[in-house]
Amino acid sequence: MKTTQRVLLAALLGVSLAAGAAVLKTDPAKTSVSAVFKQMNVPVESKFTKYRVTIDYNAQAIDSSKASVEVDTASLDMGDPEYNKEVAKKEWFNSAQFPKATFVSSSIKSAGAGKLTVAGKLTIKGKAADVAFPVTVKTEGGKQVFDGALPIKRLAFNIGEGEWKDTGMVADEVTIKFHVVSQ
Repeated sequence: MKTTQRVLLAALLGVSLAAGAAVLKTDPAKTSVSAVFKQMNVPVESKFTKYRVTIDYNAQAIDSSKASVEVDTASLDMGDPEYNKEVAKKEWFNSAQFPKATFVSSSIKSAGAGKLTVAGKLTIKGKAADVAFPVTVKTEGGKQVFDGALPIKRLAFNIGEGEWKDTGMVADEVTIKFHVVSQ
């Protein structure tokens, strides 16, 4: 093999390896983050409209992958401007004092073909907790697609203070769902 060919091959391999470890750019039009809960025993799903998802995913070295999510707590769209203002208040997200909810992974492990277990720290309203949850990953049209759901207890994060601690109106169980598509 000629020296020029070796240099070209090495350069192509280097680009290929670097591409496998790159931070994925997410497609905002196809990505979503939502909260699912029961209000008066009726399921409700509300989407957050402002968030930032960063995934540094390497399918060949999953253990070196990382993820972080930052959600604007005042961006929860309950379908009504008055409800949206209400959930930003002190009793709920207290968005004035705690404008962001965050998740930062501490580990991402393979859990079988197309499955991951993600662990890390979730912080909402100043309260932090270690969490772990399953995620599916697949390639669709050359894009990486991540889907997952993280069940939490809202009262553990002081979401719903005062009279809203009563779980008869709004259940304690909340599932944070996400669908992330790379560009």
